[in-house]
Amino acid sequence: MTIFAFMKRFFLIIVVFIACATSARAEYTDHRGRNIDSLERVAAMWTGGKDAFAGEEESSGLVYAYHGLMQGYRNINGERSMYFARKEYDLAKRWNWLSRMVDGLEGIGIIHYGKESYDSALVYLFRALEVTDRMAAGETSFTSDEHYPESTVDDNYSGLYGAIGNVYNMMGDIPTAMDYYQKAGEIFEKYGWNESNSVLWYNLGETWFDDGDLDKAKECYEKALEYGRIASDSLKISDALKGLGGVYLKKGKTGKALRCLEEADKYYSVHADQEFVSGLENLDFIRQVLTVQKRSRTWIAAVAAALALVMLLLMLIVMRIRRLQKENEGAEAVINEALGEIVPEEGEPFLSEREEEILSLIASGLTSPQIADKVYLSPATIKWYRKKLLIKFEAANTAELISKAKEKGLV
Repeated sequence: MTIFAFMKRFFLIIVVFIACATSARAEYTDHRGRNIDSLERVAAMWTGGKDAFAGEEESSGLVYAYHGLMQGYRNINGERSMYFARKEYDLAKRWNWLSRMVDGLEGIGIIHYGKESYDSALVYLFRALEVTDRMAAGETSFTSDEHYPESTVDDNYSGLYGAIGNVYNMMGDIPTAMDYYQKAGEIFEKYGWNESNSVLWYNLGETWFDDGDLDKAKECYEKALEYGRIASDSLKISDALKGLGGVYLKKGKTGKALRCLEEADKYYSVHADQEFVSGLENLDFIRQVLTVQKRSRTWIAAVAAALALVMLLLMLIVMRIRRLQKENEGAEAVINEALGEIVPEEGEPFLSEREEEILSLIASGLTSPQIADKVYLSPATIKWYRKKLLIKFEAANTAELISKAKEKGLV
C-alpha cells in the first residue's frame, strides 16, 4: 500500500468517525452533528468513478461518508443530498450491502417527498421495501455470509412504513396512510424504540392537524413529546412542541402556544443549518401568535376605553339624578314654607331652618350661585330667600341684614 493510499484511508476513517459521533450543542442532546466540509473532502478524493475501484474497507467508510453527506444536505440542498444518496446506493449495490442500499433508496424517496414528487417518492420507497424483503429472506452481502439481524430488518421496515405513510398522507389517502403508520407503530412497540415512536406520533399529529381535528392532533403531539423526552432527543422534543404550539394557536390559546414555540425555537435556532424548514415553520407560528396577541391587546384596550366612558357617563347621570332629587326636595320645602307663611302656625319661629341655613351662608360671604350649588336649589330661589330675609329683618341691603342678624345672635 502506498503512503498516499494509507493516508487517504486513514483520513476517511477519521472523518467517518466525526460524522457518526454524538455531538451536543448548547444544552441539547443531539446525534445529528456532521462536518459536511470534511466529508466533502473525502468524497472529492473519489470523484470520476474512482470509488468503483475502492477496496472493501475503503468502500465501507466511503458509503458511510456518502450517507452523512446525504443527511447533512437534506434540508439545505436537495439536489446535493440526492446526488450522495445515489452514490451511497450505487456503491452499496456493488458489494450487495442491502441495508445501505435501502438507506440510499429511502433517502432518494424522502428527497422526492420533500419536492412534492409523491409518485416518484413511492417508486423509490417501494424499491427499498423490496430490498428489505430480500434481507428478511436471508440474502447476504458479497463480503459476509452473516444474515441481517431481525432488528435491522425491522428497523428498515418501520422507517419505510412511516415514510410511505407520510407520502399517502400528503396525497390525501388518509386510510392507507394510517395502515402504514400502524405497521410502523407495531414494530416500534415491539422494540421500545422511543425515538421512532416520537416520529410516528408526530406524523399522526400532523395528519389530524391538517384534517382539522385539533383534539386528536393535540393527543398525538403530546405522545410524541413524551417519547421524545424518554429518548432525550432534542429534535423530536422540538418538533412535538412546534406541533403543540400550532394546535394552541388554532385554539386561540396564544400564551401556551408561545411557550411551546419559543422552547422549540431554542433548538431550531442553534441547528438552523440542519433544521432550516422546521425552524422557518416554527418562526411563522410565532409570528402568527404575536399578531393575534397584538390584535387582542388592541381590542381589549378599545373595550376597556369604552367601558371607562360608559362608567363615566353613568356616574354623571347618577350625580345629575341625585342633584335633581335634592332640588326637588328643596323646592318642596320652599313650597311648604310659603304655604306656612300664608297660613302661619301658632308658635312659629322667627326664621325657618332653611332661612337660617341660607342666612348663615350669606354671612359667610357666598354668592347666590354658590349658595344654590351648596343647598341644591336654583339661583332664583336663593334670590327669593334673600328678599324674604331682607323683609323680615327690615334691612336695606345684605350688609345691614348681616349686621341685624348678628345683633339678634343668629349668625
